[in-house]
Order: sequence, then structure tokens, then C-alpha cells
Amino acid sequence: MRSVSKVARRVGIKDVAQEAGVSLTTVSHALNDSLNGRVNAETRERIKEIARRMNYHPNRLARGLRTNSSGMIGLLTEEIATTPHAGRIILGAQEAASRHNLTLAIINSALQADADERRNDVLALLDRHVDGIIYATVYHDTVTPPEELGSVPAVLIGATDRTGRVSSVVPDERQGAADAVRHLIAAGHRRIAFLPSLVDVPATRGRLLGYEDAIREAGLEVDPALQSPGEPEARGGYAATIDLLDRGGDPTAIFAYNDRMAMGVYRALAERRRRIPQDVSVIGFDDQAPIAGSLFPGLTTVALPHYEMGAWAVETLTTLLNDDGAHAESVRMPCRTVERESIAAPRKPRARATSSRA
Repeated sequence: MRSVSKVARRVGIKDVAQEAGVSLTTVSHALNDSLNGRVNAETRERIKEIARRMNYHPNRLARGLRTNSSGMIGLLTEEIATTPHAGRIILGAQEAASRHNLTLAIINSALQADADERRNDVLALLDRHVDGIIYATVYHDTVTPPEELGSVPAVLIGATDRTGRVSSVVPDERQGAADAVRHLIAAGHRRIAFLPSLVDVPATRGRLLGYEDAIREAGLEVDPALQSPGEPEARGGYAATIDLLDRGGDPTAIFAYNDRMAMGVYRALAERRRRIPQDVSVIGFDDQAPIAGSLFPGLTTVALPHYEMGAWAVETLTTLLNDDGAHAESVRMPCRTVERESIAAPRKPRARATSSRA
């Protein structure tokens, strides 16, 4: 005899409303966190708990047909999905999307892609009927987004829009660099060298300004002899440090443009028999895994707010989706200092020996 399995009936919003003893409208407002004040906090939490207990999930297809919304947002990246920073941006975006019951669709675009390729990537997301798009760049820069990005609400991560039409979030490079130098000053350093990048991007300019801000704030002079630019890679940090020492810079601390340059600083100081942090303290920027935590001693550095930027982008996008009157805004996200073992107080100069005659 053939047995027939009974398919479990999907729990609907009517079931939740019946269990909670409220109207369908009240359940809808509570589950969607409507900000119109119609449902008080206690009732909202009770309805959410009932929905969780009944294993209720909204029917996206039905809701999409009613609201012309897919419940999906796109994340377009410039090879950022293959960089060490990507995981935190994606995690921040995914967790924020989950809080809003949204699905995240990711397309990884080639860093050297031309305008037509970027346009096709945007069109590929639009073909999937995304409600909005987040465009993340691998470098902090100023860009002109593809024109097709204007078809839906959009947010930029790591870049600002030249036209000012698209909301954006970038790391506050200037604040992060100033805090890095303040950290060295608080440890007692006064001869603090900076190794800027030779690549002219907003991050380069912001970190130089932050360095100068903190130096002047401490009542010190910005000394060109304590600056040695280089390529933003380990070999650049090595060459810049050797140049700095050969010119007699003699710093007690070095602030490297990024963690990759700091790797080169470590090698150059080791070759010159300078110990870290006993002879020279070192601080980097980016908190790039696995560099900062794998160096010995561990590198004190400044973390870029990747998770926070990913979450902010989704939160801002949901505001744009729900509020036709929302305006584009550009935000600088604070960067925090991550302390490890590469900073110590500067060594005191040895006292000169004196001789006395009998």
C-alpha cells in the first residue's frame, strides 16, 4: 500500500495574528519595524517572539508582487572580494541585510575593468531585480559611478561620488593617522618619522594631514627630514627606512603608511641592528590580516572600519528604499588604533661619564 506524506502547511501572517490576538496590520508593522509609532515596543517584541516560535517567514514572492520589491540588494565590488579586507565588509553588509530581512547578491568586478564592463556588472544586478546596489571600491578614491547605478537607490563604500548624487562612506584617514601619532606621543616620542605612500590617492593625503595635525597639536615642528616616501609595499617601506636612516633622521618612532610598508620597516631596522620597540617604535595602518598580528613583535596599527562601513551601507540603503525624500550623504567612518607590542617609551640617552681629579 502506497503511503502519502502530508506536506506541512506554511505558517502565514494570519496565523501569527490569530495567535497574538491582533490584526494583520499590527503584525506587519511589528515585523517590519515600521517607524510610525503605531505599535508599542512591548507588543512588537511579543509579536516577534510568537513569529519566531511559530517559525514564520515572510513570503518574499507574494510581498514582491504586492510592493514591486524583490527583497534583494546587490553588492558590486572591485576585486575587493579577493582582498583581506573583504570579509569584514561583506560580513557587516550581510548581518545588516539579515536584520532587515534582505538578501545580498554579490558580483566581483575586475579591478582594471573598463567602463563598459562595470556597466554590464550593474546591469547584471538590475536584471536580478535588486531593490538597490552597494558599490565597494578596493581603494579609497573619488569615482564617477556607472550611470546605470542611478536606476535604483545606491551607496558607495570606500569612495565618494564626484557628482555628489550617491551616498557614500569612507574611512576617516586623517583622524586615524592623527590618533596613531598621538599614540606615539603619549608613549613619550618626539622624533616621529612618517613614511608616506608615493601613490597620490585620498588615503595618502589624509594620512599625511593626520600626521601633521598630531605633530603640531603636540607643539612640535613638522620636520621634512623625518619624512621618507616610498611604494606602499614591503620593499617601499624597506627602501624608505634605509633612506631615512642614511640621511641621519634618527627617529625614535616610525609611522608607516600601511602595514605592508611596516613589514619593510621591520627588515630595515633589523639590518641596522635597531630593535623594535626598544630602539625604535613602529606603528602601521590598515590592520591587514595576517600581517599585523604575524610580525614579531606584533604590529600596533590602525584598523580600517570595514565591518562598520558594510553595515552602514546597508542601513543607509534601506533608508533610501523606504524614504523617497532621503538625500545623499557622505560619511567619514572613524578608524581605531589596535595595540600590540611594537611601541615602547623611547630610550633615555646615556649620561656622559665624568672624571674627577684628586
